[in-house]
Order: sequence, then C-alpha cells, then structure tokens
Amino acid sequence: MAVPRNALRKWEKVRDWALRLPGATEEHPWGDTVAKVDKKVFVFLGGGGDGGHPVAVTVKLTDETAHAHALACPGAEPAGYGLGRAGWVRVPLEPAGAPAAELLCDWVEESYRTVATKRRVGELDARTAQVETR
Repeated sequence: MAVPRNALRKWEKVRDWALRLPGATEEHPWGDTVAKVDKKVFVFLGGGGDGGHPVAVTVKLTDETAHAHALACPGAEPAGYGLGRAGWVRVPLEPAGAPAAELLCDWVEESYRTVATKRRVGELDARTAQVETR
C-alpha cells in the first residue's frame, strides 16, 4: 500500500526539523527512525514510506493542552509499550484531518525540550533568539 504523498512530505519535514535541533542524531532501532539528543529519544518517526508501518510521529507531550490536542487528532493514541503513561502520543499522518507539519514540528520541539538537558535547551533558545533578532 502506497503512502499518500502529503503524509510522506509531512514525515520528511518533521524528520528534517528534528535533526536540525541541537545535538540531534538519527538512529534506526527496531526498524523505525528515531531522533535522539544525547542518546535519549525525543521523537519516533514510524513508517517513513517503506510501506512496512503506517506513517506516524510519536512525541512526548507534557503540556496538558498540547497532549489533549494531539490525542484529539484522527487515529491518535497513547504510545504503546507503556510509553503512553509517560505522556508519549502516537499521531498518524495519513488520515484526513491529520495535523499540519508545522504543528507536528511544534510538538517535536516540545518533546525535545522535555527530553534534552538544560544545556541543549539553552542552545536551542540561543539559536531561536539569534534568528528573532535578525
């Protein structure tokens, strides 16, 4: 089954955004793509167009409003393997009404801020402030 192009474009945009965050690296455990900061996963990027798994993004959202918003998306659910209890939400990218890439990137940034060290978050804040002053 082919992945709709719009879902694949969202997946690629989210992946690119995640990997531009300070200290972010990409790994492929369990056959999925994940982005890590200092060896800690901050986003699971399921699928990616290989046809094996549905295209989805799984992020850790500790902000109650963002968490509730993510869970209200079509097909969204608490992440498996007990991660849902810690605030992880799996958001599929294929259904009609799936969130836009920009919102997904916001959630990836929140997940990064939750998982990253204070030093890494400081690097991100400094980068953001630098862009805003231009």
